[in-house]
Amino acid sequence: MRGELLLLAAFLLVSTVEGALSNGEADSMYLVVMEAEPLAFFQSSSDSVKEAGERVDTNSEASKAHAASLLNSHHRLLQSTLDNGTYTKLYSFHHIINGFSVKTSPAQITKLAGARGVKLVEKDSGVRLTTTYTPDYLGLPRGVWASEGGPRHAGEGVVVGIVDTGIDPLHPSFGFDPLNPYATNGSRFVGACEEGPWFPAASCNGKIVGARFFAAGAQAAAKLNASIDLLSPLDVVGHGSHVASVAAGNHGVPVIVNGYFYGRASGMAPRARIAVYKAVYPTIGTLTDVVAAIEQAVIDGVDILTLSVGPDEPPEDSVTFLGLFDLVMLNARRAGVFVVQAAGNNGPGPYTVVSYSPWAVGVAASNTDRIYPGTLVLGNGQKIAGVGLSGETFGNELIKYKLVLAKDGLRENGSFPQTPEYVEECQHPEAFDPFIVQGSIMLCTFSAGFVNQTSTLSAIIQTAKAVGLAGFVLLANPSLGDYVAEPVPFSVPAVLIPNVSDSQSIMQYYESQTLRKPKRILTRFGAKAGIGEGRVACFAGRAPVVSRFSSRGPDFINSSRFPADVLKPDIMAPGHQIWGAWSPKSVSDPILSGQSFALLSGTSMAAPHVAGVAALIKQCNPSWTPSMIASAMATTANKYDNLGDQIMAEGYQIDSLQPSAPFGFGAGQINPARALDPGLVISPEYEDYISFLCSLPNINPVTIKAATGGACNKSLGSPTPSDLNLPSLTLTSLRGSHTVRRIVKNVGDRHETYLCSALSPNGTAVSISPPVFTVQPGGLQELNIKLIVTQPMRRYTFGEIVLTGTLDHIVRIPLSVVPVSRI
Repeated sequence: MRGELLLLAAFLLVSTVEGALSNGEADSMYLVVMEAEPLAFFQSSSDSVKEAGERVDTNSEASKAHAASLLNSHHRLLQSTLDNGTYTKLYSFHHIINGFSVKTSPAQITKLAGARGVKLVEKDSGVRLTTTYTPDYLGLPRGVWASEGGPRHAGEGVVVGIVDTGIDPLHPSFGFDPLNPYATNGSRFVGACEEGPWFPAASCNGKIVGARFFAAGAQAAAKLNASIDLLSPLDVVGHGSHVASVAAGNHGVPVIVNGYFYGRASGMAPRARIAVYKAVYPTIGTLTDVVAAIEQAVIDGVDILTLSVGPDEPPEDSVTFLGLFDLVMLNARRAGVFVVQAAGNNGPGPYTVVSYSPWAVGVAASNTDRIYPGTLVLGNGQKIAGVGLSGETFGNELIKYKLVLAKDGLRENGSFPQTPEYVEECQHPEAFDPFIVQGSIMLCTFSAGFVNQTSTLSAIIQTAKAVGLAGFVLLANPSLGDYVAEPVPFSVPAVLIPNVSDSQSIMQYYESQTLRKPKRILTRFGAKAGIGEGRVACFAGRAPVVSRFSSRGPDFINSSRFPADVLKPDIMAPGHQIWGAWSPKSVSDPILSGQSFALLSGTSMAAPHVAGVAALIKQCNPSWTPSMIASAMATTANKYDNLGDQIMAEGYQIDSLQPSAPFGFGAGQINPARALDPGLVISPEYEDYISFLCSLPNINPVTIKAATGGACNKSLGSPTPSDLNLPSLTLTSLRGSHTVRRIVKNVGDRHETYLCSALSPNGTAVSISPPVFTVQPGGLQELNIKLIVTQPMRRYTFGEIVLTGTLDHIVRIPLSVVPVSRI
């Protein structure tokens, strides 16, 4: 939609920069995967059979020998295949993937792709970076935290890994209390603390237990700026600190911005420890560095891995599930790590998710019921609602100040930029006559400069301070339409008016009170206004609502958007207007420079909510596998909002809501308290994922073997993708009837009887066999779910299976079906 711009982006766009020329061709970075089994899954003749997720002993002689063999094979392959001087090896990977990253020319990589022992070659196309209230909103203080001994113990013993822009070790959200040391008994974490500029060894203080940085890809892809692209784990952007604090920041940290106290912040698991893996820099982010960071996090032994960063498009000429990023996440999951991935900020259109694979939990973003209303009060008494975290004009909103439209406050014969965006958007203080505008509230207009991203709110603030404005207003432009405004902490009184109709009302009042003479000479400014207090939160309205920017399903198999029988996103969590820690350096967002907290929106903010809740579940159930944790979250999620209605979603139009569906919110909004005690879990394991890949249409088993090392088992018959044992069921083309199987496991400590029922999607009839079952603690039960087309449809329809237990457990399995034909 024209005119839409998210004024405070939670994602930082980074792109791959071409390297030097080699033999007349532009060099690029590539990631290469080889055939031999990586160390985490290597089975020597002397080893006992490893259980799923069992940590490998990297110090054993067999492990050391295998690791050395893999590294040597990378060197030999490059040396024997590529011409001397035509390549630079950046990383060797050996733990969860066997391969390396290399910078070379297309001609050389073609030779490498055809070499014996090479399974996969993928070009590095870059990556994109995808609170004071949300613990209360999600019921943690009285629910999960209370059951785990309060916030001083919630998350104890769990390590959350953050792959992002680094961390600010001096932030109070990551401080260490020596009077309350962390319990480390039983921890499998063995990470290290890398030093670097502004990041001494003491930065790893007990709360931060590991910190590393990865920059070989960034250095190969672009010329880094030494003043901001610091080669250390220090976060100069803010994004990584924000994500870490939402997942596992300390409890009760005061949030103070521009001298105003907004409340106290806490992470979801405030006693979890944090391991940091910096892989994205202000200048650039590369897949090469991100893959290296993920592998190191798994080697170090993190329990939870948070990825608010990754490719923003499906891999070219490849199945989405078989892109290198997804294969790395598969192997992290195989190694026992719970992987959380931001679903993407490309909504609200369909087929926009960037989390494709069932082995990673893709998280959608929602609002909460907290809002920060700003107000402009006109001299005629009319109140116009807006957005902006700022104080009121001096005195209060009832004391009115002169209103001046930007173009009416210009110097008559001065030298200043004449382009419309600068004139209307208040970007240059030298353009304005201080005798006209000083002490006034200036009306600025959202115009081409903001659409082209050449104009900034920071520049308006600088203008306001330089010419002595009492405040400013940013009006929507009728020629561009409404714009998307986020609450920004303004250091001067200000309010954003993103709605065209409201902006027109303000202009009608202004023009009625302004008397002009010919030749642009103003004789009277009669319009008055005051800006109200915008920093006081209100708790009202519908929530949760799927955020406009949050990427939507259906999931898809390839870049042609051929649909996949997997529900994406998996689950939803708060991701709109989330307070979190920030780096005062804030090199990418000057408006937040000097601040230690920021209010951000994005699925980047939603993902760490799920990571923190996963840490709480892991603390209570240390033996649970990642898929068990994912199932517990999914089957207990909320499908209704605070008004008792089904969850709604923001659409393309500003302020518009429409009914949502699982392709917007997944299984629903996360419910931490219920997820601790789900009753049943539906949890696929690594072999199930291989069978799923083997069942994909038009996929050669040789391709699966080459990509994963796993073989397609012909004895299983002809499985379909929908047979994967997920806590959801998606069928993109139901013809006649189809029966799928789900296996549930009782994770409670008592026998329980369940009654099976179904809310059938339109055009289908659903039956479950057996309709009633009793399962003992730790026991398994097979369910056969039969779907029959009763009325062909051309679109997805939705329903759910509900398993109601005699011990008050309720297990919900969402259904998403396209009933194509009766036969």
